[in-house]
Amino acid sequence: MPPKDFRVAERRRRQPWGVLALAMLSGLAMMRNGVDVDSGPPQPAAAARPVARPVAPPQAEGTSALQPLPFAPASRIRIPAIRVAAPIMDVGLDPDGWVAAPPPEDANLAGWYQNGIAPGQRGTAVVVGHVDNARGPAVFYGLGSLEKGQRIEVDRYDGRVAVFEIYGVEVYSKDDFPGVQVYADTGQPELRVITCGGGYTRAQGYDGNVVVYARMVDSR
Repeated sequence: MPPKDFRVAERRRRQPWGVLALAMLSGLAMMRNGVDVDSGPPQPAAAARPVARPVAPPQAEGTSALQPLPFAPASRIRIPAIRVAAPIMDVGLDPDGWVAAPPPEDANLAGWYQNGIAPGQRGTAVVVGHVDNARGPAVFYGLGSLEKGQRIEVDRYDGRVAVFEIYGVEVYSKDDFPGVQVYADTGQPELRVITCGGGYTRAQGYDGNVVVYARMVDSR
C-alpha cells in the first residue's frame, strides 16, 4: 500500500523523468513472455509503417479550464474498449537499472513507475503491462486494437479518477524506440500505456512496443 501522505511520497521520487526515458527504452524490451501462436496480439495500423512517425498532440480545445491533479499513486486502470479492469502495482527499477515489469504470473496486473509522474499530474505518466505470459493473453493483449477517441480511466489512491482520451496508437521497434517523443512533457496531464508488440520469435521475444498516447480530458 502507498503511504497516506502523498506529499512525502512525491518528495522521495528519485529518478528525474529524462533518466527514466532512457531506462525504459531498454527496460521494456525485457517484457518478452510470449505465446508462440500464429495470429498474436492485435497490432495498431502503425505496424504497417517501416519508420515511426511523430505523434502530434491534439489541440487542447475545451480543456483550458481542466486543472492537473496533485500527486497520488495509481491504483487501477480501466479501458472499456478492450475490457481491461486491472489493479495497478507500483514498480521501480530492477538491479540493472531498467523499469521492472509486473510479475508475469499475474495476467491481470499493470504497473505504474512510482518515481515518475502520477496519472493526472502535469507531465507524462506511464503504465506498463504484459501482452501475454506462458499461459496465454495478459492484461494488455488487446492494446494494439485501440483507436483514437476511446477512453482510459485511472483510479488513484486519493479517491480521484483521471480520465484520458486516446489520440494515438503506435508500434515502435525496440532497436529504435523514440524515448524523447514518447515521454515528452507536452504541458498537459498525459498518459502512455505500453506493452510488447510487433513480431515475435521464441528466441528473441517481441521485437517492438505498442504505445498508446492519451491526454486527460476529465477528472472526478
